[in-house]
Parts: sequence; structure tokens; C-alpha cells
Amino acid sequence: MVRSRTSSSAISPKRRQQSATPGTDAKRERILQVAERLFAAQGYAHTTLAQVACELGVSKPFVYYYFQNKQEIFETLSWRAAVACFTTMDFCPDDTRPAHVKVTEGLDRLIRATIAHYPAAFFGYREPQVYRPEYLAAQKQLANHFYDRLCPLLEQGRRDGKFDFNETRITALAACSLPGFLYAWYRPDGRLNADAMARELTQLAWRVIGLIDNESFSVKTANPQRQDAADVG
Repeated sequence: MVRSRTSSSAISPKRRQQSATPGTDAKRERILQVAERLFAAQGYAHTTLAQVACELGVSKPFVYYYFQNKQEIFETLSWRAAVACFTTMDFCPDDTRPAHVKVTEGLDRLIRATIAHYPAAFFGYREPQVYRPEYLAAQKQLANHFYDRLCPLLEQGRRDGKFDFNETRITALAACSLPGFLYAWYRPDGRLNADAMARELTQLAWRVIGLIDNESFSVKTANPQRQDAADVG
């Protein structure tokens, strides 16, 4: 994976916690997990650090030791998801596999990363007004990094006779919008589990890019297990 030139320190204010240890990392992670659940359930505006502290069974100063405010927590959760998703088209320089293999694998990784980082991966779609301009600029740079790698691979795959599409950028955006709009309807407890959902969406993304001989490819999971909920999402 690439190490983005825009680091987490560039998108977050300076934390009061100055050094990281296994213990402090675990405590930060607890705060992030609780805050993520509250943001998802009741939105950014209706979530307070007092609620986060109450859920954790700690005082507000405990939370403030690790994060200056709830916006930093929100951006930290969102940035972690963004990095996981927008670096899925990064391959080692010595990876000599054909372009179409990298694209199909990268799209599968993108979809799986989006699902794995539910619900934080969808915060940007739900409440884009929350972010600072610096954060939005960093995320745009990261997205450009992703498409700067995907588009040449798509074009090479088309020249190799493996893809059938017209407009490169439109095709790339359309394929990647499939996991992006999960935020409108996805439910982790739905009829399809995470692996099954990733498999379905990956197959659809391959169709968008016009993958030829789709049957010769397979995604990582075998026959997906189905859950009991009535609807797909």
C-alpha cells in the first residue's frame, strides 16, 4: 500500500496525547468505536463527547486527553476509511501481472474495504458539511491518487482486449460508485452477509468496466452464506 503524502497529522489538529503506546492506542480505539456507533445512530450534531464518555464509563477529560473535539474523532474515523478504500489500486512496483488482473482485484478490494469500514466509510456521504476544508482537500488528493492509478490500468486493459468501454473516467467513476452508494441502503444484518454482498457488487463492477470473459474470474469468497433478514441490504 502507498504511504499517502497527506498523513493523518495533516488532516487532524495536534492531539494532547503526545506519545503512543499499546495501552494508549487501545484507549483511543475504544473512543473511536463508541463514537462511530453514536455518529451512525444519531448523527454528528446530536452526538456529544459527554455521551461518548458516558458510554465508555469515563469522564470527559479522559476523552479530551486523546482528542481535542468530536470533529477530530469524526475526521479520524473518516480518514481511516478513506485511506483503506483509496489505496486499493496500489500495487508493488515489481508486480508484473496484466492490467486487467490488477483492476479486477483492485475493485474487489475497494468494495471489501468499504464494507469493512462500515459505517465510517459512509460518513462523508451522509454529513459532508462537518469536515474542515483541510480535510476535504486531503481526501480529494487521496481520491485523485486512486483514480490516477485506476484509469491507466483500465486503458491498458482495454488495449489488451480485456475490457470493453468508451469513456475511461466515466467508466471508472461509475464502477466505483457501486460501493459508494451503499450508504443509502446497506444493512450489515441484511440477508446477504459481508462476503456475499462484496461478491455481488464486485461482479456488477466488472460488468460496468466491460470485463470480457467474466466467468474466468472469481472473487475471494466461495458460495456466500445467507443470513435470516428479509431484505438484501
